[in-house]
Amino acid sequence: MSAFDEIRFARENLAAAYRIANKFGFNEGIDNHFTLAVPERNNQFLVIPYGLHWSEVTASALMIVDGAGEKIEGEGFVEPSAFHIHNSVHRARPDAACVMHCHPPYPLALCMIEDGRLEYADQNACRFFGKIAYDDDYGGGALDENEGDRIAHALKDKDILFMANHGITVTGTSVAHAWEQLYFLNRACHAQILAMSTGHPLKKIPQATVEAVSRQIESEGSGSAANYHRHFDALKRLLEPEQPHYKN
Repeated sequence: MSAFDEIRFARENLAAAYRIANKFGFNEGIDNHFTLAVPERNNQFLVIPYGLHWSEVTASALMIVDGAGEKIEGEGFVEPSAFHIHNSVHRARPDAACVMHCHPPYPLALCMIEDGRLEYADQNACRFFGKIAYDDDYGGGALDENEGDRIAHALKDKDILFMANHGITVTGTSVAHAWEQLYFLNRACHAQILAMSTGHPLKKIPQATVEAVSRQIESEGSGSAANYHRHFDALKRLLEPEQPHYKN
């Protein structure tokens, strides 16, 4: 695949992720943001122009900006928190090709609870064993580099950051990988909030079993054979008949 085709494919996948996430209710007005490192280009990433609703995103509408905030391609401007969160995470974590920051209600609900943690009480939660960091200090909107860097530091080498009183940041090696993590994280949080609402104690899974289940899920394939690619491809097939213009 040529460099041009790689970037075009990256644009289409990120546009699809915005559209799919909107269908799942992960959007919040015109706020929140997903980014993707531009293939074969250092310190550049694709991002939504501010003011565009997730349901409107197309491949060509996505902007490319660099680490200095300079617009390389596209029209519009980047919302400050989108730039500072994502630039800091991409810079600190080159392995995190895709970064998704959003405020879905169920993960956010856990971020609103004192010492809120995702508990290993269902199978979906087990897949996140050892992958979650918690930032228990709300620092307000990420409107400057200092707050972006603080968030990236809190994430450390984990895939997911629960941000107290704010939301979540989810990373992945690709759009498909990050989407898989976001989707199942939301499912696990949803189930936990429902279980907690009964007033009964959670039936937690023993750690040895949690670790075993985590390894089972990790062994379900890697690279192009990973199940997360199959999942994301299936969602794109569902998207195509009703919103084929996301590729435009």
